[in-house]
Formats: sequence, C-alpha cells, structure tokens
Amino acid sequence: MGITDIRRKIPERLAAAEAPLREASKILSDAKAAVEAVVKERRAHEKDLEMHEAQTEKMKSHAASLKTNKEYQAHLFEVELANKKRGDFEEKILICMEQVDQLQQAVAKTQSQVKNLDATFAQEKNELNEQERTLAAELADVEAAYHEAAAKVEKSLLERYNQIKASRKDQALAAVSGGLCLGCRLQIPPQLIAQVKRSDDLHVCPYCRRMLYWEGEPPTETSSALSEARKSDMEMGESV
Repeated sequence: MGITDIRRKIPERLAAAEAPLREASKILSDAKAAVEAVVKERRAHEKDLEMHEAQTEKMKSHAASLKTNKEYQAHLFEVELANKKRGDFEEKILICMEQVDQLQQAVAKTQSQVKNLDATFAQEKNELNEQERTLAAELADVEAAYHEAAAKVEKSLLERYNQIKASRKDQALAAVSGGLCLGCRLQIPPQLIAQVKRSDDLHVCPYCRRMLYWEGEPPTETSSALSEARKSDMEMGESV
C-alpha cells in the first residue's frame, strides 16, 4: 500500500478509534437525561403530596363542627381515603428515589468508562496525527525524488506511464517472472517474454495493460542497461 493510500485511510481509522467513545458518551447523556426525568417526576409527586396534606389538614379541622354520628362516620371515611391516597403518593416517591439511585450508579459507571475511553482515544489520535506528519514528510521526499527521476525519462514514455497509472489507480509497472505477469498473475506469451527480456523498449501486459520489465538474470544485450534505468526511474513513482 502506497503512502497516499495510507494517509487517505487515517481519517477512517480516526473515526473508528473514536466510535467507542462516542457510543459511551451517548449512553452517558441518555442516563443523565433519565435521571433528570425521574427527579422531575419525583418532585411532581412530592408537590401533589404537599397539596394533598394541606387538603387533609383542612378537612380534619372541620371535625369539631360535626354534630351527628352520621357526619362523623362520613368524616372518618374521608380521612381513611385521604390516608390511602397519601400512601399512594409516598409509594410513587419511593419508587422514583430507587430509580434515581440506580440511574446515578449507572451514570457513575459510564462516566468512568468515558474517562478511560477518552484517554485511549486521545493517545490513538496523537499517534495517528504523528503518523500523518511522518507520512506527509515521506511523501514530500518521494514526490521530489519522483520529479527528479521523471525529468530524466523520455517525455513520450513518461506520458505513457502516467496514463497507465492514472487509469489503473495502482501500480503501472509489473515484473515478468516465471512466465507470468506479476501484476495480474496471468501467463503471457513466450514471444512477449523474450521481447521484454531483450528489448530496450517497454511492453505492456495484454491482460492488465501494465508496463512490463524483466525480473531475473539480466540479459547480455547492451540494451539491458537502458531498460533497467527506465524501470528504476519509473518505479520511483509507485509509492506516491
């Protein structure tokens, strides 16, 4: 994988590293919202209980004005109902308090997880940022070397190489070894192999259209030196 491809994947790796932190933060936010909702519900029940207590006290203050046994019995029944309703309010408040306690424990646990995940992500982010800086520097060096080498290559040959590289989006060169194009791993005709081996010109694979060079014992023809020089200059661009 070339330097450019590695750099292109850094944002994706950064997002993947941050995903556990984002998920835990969302859980923490939801848990805090749940605590607030239950606390709000408890306060509403407490307010209802307070109003009920005031009404009950007002009702009890009328007991002295009751004159008949029937009125008194009715009063006792109302007091009993009031006490039952008071118990309902108190039970709802207790349930809310238990829920708040459970949710606060979950919040504390999640806060600890978020803190640890935040520290882990910060470290990974620093490492990826450092890698990005290192790769940027390496890419600048490679590009400088590529432009220096490209200046030594015939213009038509360089244009041909760049066209192949742009169309393939990957390596434009492929070695010939063992009767195969090592770019596409397909067997190429013996005549083409012989031409690649001895020629001072560059040929392309009939299948993947990469420019071919010989990988093996160097040919004895004087043209081999030029072929090797061209291959070396072209390969400077492969890691860009």
